Amino acid sequence: MPAPVAVFAFNRPHHLHQTLTTLAQNEGAETTTVTIYCDGPRHEQDHSNIEAVRAIAHGGNGFAQVQVVEREANCGLARSIIMGVTEQLRQHEQVIVVEDDLVTSPFFLRYMNQALEVYAECDRVISIHGYIYPIDTPLPETFFLRGADCWGWATWRRGWALFNPDGQALLTELERQQLLLAFDLEGAYPFSQMLRDQIAGRNNSWAIRWHASAFLADRLTLYPGRSLVHNIGHDDSGTHSQRTGTYDVVVSPTPIRVEAIAPVPCAAARAAVKQYLGLGQCCPSPVTRVLSQVKKLFYSAPF
Repeated sequence: MPAPVAVFAFNRPHHLHQTLTTLAQNEGAETTTVTIYCDGPRHEQDHSNIEAVRAIAHGGNGFAQVQVVEREANCGLARSIIMGVTEQLRQHEQVIVVEDDLVTSPFFLRYMNQALEVYAECDRVISIHGYIYPIDTPLPETFFLRGADCWGWATWRRGWALFNPDGQALLTELERQQLLLAFDLEGAYPFSQMLRDQIAGRNNSWAIRWHASAFLADRLTLYPGRSLVHNIGHDDSGTHSQRTGTYDVVVSPTPIRVEAIAPVPCAAARAAVKQYLGLGQCCPSPVTRVLSQVKKLFYSAPF
């Protein structure tokens, strides 16, 4: 039975339309149940877009069933996702999570469902991810990295049970175990600063806490060698996003082959990601732009 899909939306009707359209074009969409969580307005001026989003959500088709959850008040992205994923995993053993600015390959659901089945009993695997950076280096068909991620992902009830929303507790434990250097990819990317910013209230990222929770538990996420997800939200339309093409990809026009591989981190893939994030592709001037790039990647739709 296909995993249910949870879609999270706020005030971007055009983006949600593209998300639902490409999702409905997926192999297996017709047997997939989709729940669309529509957040409530923050300001009076949000109402027209909120209503447009809800109309698109209710008009979603191409799936086995569509359920729309309309929040009366504004939850914010972090609370919306934490609540929604928790609700889904009370009812189901697994869930696929998509936000309203992600467009998917026609083979996204196939990959997610196959991987969820293959690794269902492998406790070290905490989640499945659909996006991978536009890295020039050839990557394995699938591979593992330590931690978790947030642009088109899936997990099981057992995986989400490890999520700790307490950022301070996570940071304290990373420090106690002397893991900050590894967590930051040996200085290539300031994940720990994001966590400190979350603790200080400078961001409300659920995803940095999800990543830290998985990292501390020494859990792994499966990635595809070719991206099955493209984020269209870096167009100044999101609350925290800025215009950038840094993470643009062409989604794979062919399926990802999912076969059981050893649950160990892929050193070559980690090195490629580390180089991409730290040596110019993502941050042309690392000293002056790295935090800006972090916000672009992690403070927008998924983080």
